Amino acid sequence: MPHNVLLAEDDRAIRHALERALKLEGYEVTAVADGVEALAHAHRTPPDVLVLDVMMPGIDGLQVCRVLRAEGDRTPILMLTALVETADRIAGLDAGADDYVVKPFEVEEVFARLRALLRRTGAPVGVPREQQPMPESPLSAAGLHLEPQARRVWRGPREIDLTRTEFDLLELLVRNAGIVLDHTTIYDRIWGYDFGPGSKNLAVYVGYLRRKLDEPGAPALIHTVRGVGYVLRED
Repeated sequence: MPHNVLLAEDDRAIRHALERALKLEGYEVTAVADGVEALAHAHRTPPDVLVLDVMMPGIDGLQVCRVLRAEGDRTPILMLTALVETADRIAGLDAGADDYVVKPFEVEEVFARLRALLRRTGAPVGVPREQQPMPESPLSAAGLHLEPQARRVWRGPREIDLTRTEFDLLELLVRNAGIVLDHTTIYDRIWGYDFGPGSKNLAVYVGYLRRKLDEPGAPALIHTVRGVGYVLRED
């Protein structure tokens, strides 16, 4: 069955164009013009993924995101934003968004990010229990403890709350602890698409992970290898 997308965008031209493009790509789309309608539709008929414009009148995309996350709703959320400063992007991640696209954008980039989010959403529907993958064993590296099945992580005794994308990125680094992963590999494994040398998407997520993981007086865990990528290790 096609995935259902709830699209909230107050700019009529962008909303109609993106709705049409998503339908041509095979998605079922519910398109609304503001955050109030988005919350109403999300409560009435939960979608497979939400695409939210940050700047909308009344209830904006960040508020919609915060409300859904406060209710325990873990549906993947892709933010559309004209705000390009790192602090603005972090505000979206802080609200619980899983990814973002900066306007103006190419629809192929939106498609790529949606595919990546949907690939990371749960077990396939309709697969018999005996055919589903066995639960994964916990992972440990550099003082971190991850439980992939429960999507929980601790540094020592402290549990760390991560968004879907943050957890996936950290899990990849933990599974390859001590190994330098290049940008292309990380983009391919996490987003399923390499957004090119000009993209700051990965750097933003790494920075946000560092803010959550780092502790005063404790060793840094995620290290930058200039011109190559990132590595998880406890120096």
